[in-house]
Formats: sequence, structure tokens, C-alpha cells
Amino acid sequence: MTGNTRGILYMVATTLIFSAQDGITRHMATHYPVQMVVMLRFWFIAVLMGSIAWRQGRLGPMLATRQIPLHIARGVLLVTQISMSGLAFAKIGLIESQALLTSYPLWVAALSGLVLGERVGWRRWSAIGVGFAGILVMLRPGVSVLSFWSVMPLAAALLFALYALLTRLAARQDSAEQSFLWTGIVGAVVMTFVGLPAWVPFSAQDWGLMGLLCLTSASGHWLMIRAYDAAEAAAVQPFAYLQLVWIAILGVAFYGETLRGAVIIGSSLVVAAGLFTLWRQRVTGRG
Repeated sequence: MTGNTRGILYMVATTLIFSAQDGITRHMATHYPVQMVVMLRFWFIAVLMGSIAWRQGRLGPMLATRQIPLHIARGVLLVTQISMSGLAFAKIGLIESQALLTSYPLWVAALSGLVLGERVGWRRWSAIGVGFAGILVMLRPGVSVLSFWSVMPLAAALLFALYALLTRLAARQDSAEQSFLWTGIVGAVVMTFVGLPAWVPFSAQDWGLMGLLCLTSASGHWLMIRAYDAAEAAAVQPFAYLQLVWIAILGVAFYGETLRGAVIIGSSLVVAAGLFTLWRQRVTGRG
């Protein structure tokens, strides 16, 4: 089995696990304060990654970095994005939220010049424009009233793009495992301040779901790291869009959501634009 094949299989598994994670998050965010749910999730990641590093005798070296402010910014961006996504899942549903969250590669392409100093050519800018036209199709301004909740997943996509760009910046000096450990620690500390005051008791069943949420979060990120370690990003990234398919199945089957025509058309434009920008980056190395 080639490296690209392994990477693709890892990415397909990643999309399945992340879809299950989002489905559980929708349930938990509907019944409990989202900041408490996110806090427990990051406590688990911080303890897990810290324990693994300590058992390997690498905790000190992995914590040693000259990029602490950068890692703090990454952690704050990620927990804010996850909290906003959880609220959007609960308020407007999985399908429409995930369709808008899928726009994050467009934000990455648009902001890569500002953050990383990369050149973005006119072809990629054109594709970005098409993708944002798809977003407008999904939001339907002028047909439906834009609500705070409908725009929230779009804002969350922007925050995740910034997190991804800062992660690429951090990777110039620190390993992926080092960045993941710092993300867990920063996320756990930040969310403790807002999560503990919002604490409410879990039911026994939902404690089980919370444990499953923590496991899917950690295993999904681990599989994603393995996917990018095994294959080129250009080979595996297109398969990340499979998450839209799994989310649509979950939303319809378990939450009674409907798949609107505007969401299908708009998300198709967003995915096509994202795939084109990826292809242009692979072909030219620039844009």
C-alpha cells in the first residue's frame, strides 16, 4: 500500500470520526452549556498528551518552545471556534453549520498572503470569489433574514482558518505533537475560567456521551496527523470534504434535519472552489 493510499484511508476515517464528534456535540450543546462541554474535552486532551509525553520522557522538551505567544493565540482561537461551532450545531443544525464551516480553506487561501507572506494569484482569487458566492447562496441574503446564528459558523470558519495558518507558522520551529500538546494545555486553561462557573450536572447517559466525545476528539486529530504524515496534503485534502456527506446523513437520520437546495448548490460551489485552490497551489507552488 502506497503512502498516498494510507493517507487517504486515514483521512476518510478522520472524516467519519469528526462527523460522529459533531453529532455528539450537537446533542451536548443542546442540553448543556457549550463552554462546559468544551472545557472537559480540552482537559482530556491536555491530560492525554501530557501523560504520553511524560511516559516517553519528553514532556520537558515538548514544552520547551520559543513560540509561547503563538501557541497561546492558536489555543484561544481553537477553543473559541469549537465553542461557536457547538452553538451553531445546536441553533441551526448540523447540515447548514457544517456547510458554512467547509469554507475555511477559502479563508486560508485568502489570508495566506497576509499571515504567511505567500503569493495568491488571480486564478486563486477568482476561485475564492466563486466560493464566497456559494456562501451567499447558502445564507440567501434578501430572501431570508440573516440571523446571528446563521453567520456564526461562517465566523467560526474564519477563526479555524486563522488557527490553521498560525499552526503552519508554528510548524516552522515546532513539531505537530508539540503544537498539539500546547493547544490542549492552553485550551484547558482558558476554558476552565468560563466552563467551571457554568457547571451543571450530567445525566449518567450523557457522561458516557461526553467520554465518547473526548475519545473522538483525540482519535480524530491523531488520525488527521497520520494522514498528513503518510501522504501529500494535495492527495488527502479533497477527501476531507467527505465530512459533508456524513454530516448530511447524521443530520437527516438522527436529528430530523432537511437538506435545502440552497445548501446543496452553495456547498458545491464552496467545495469546487476549495479543490481548485488546492490544485493551483500544487501545480504552481504559489497561486
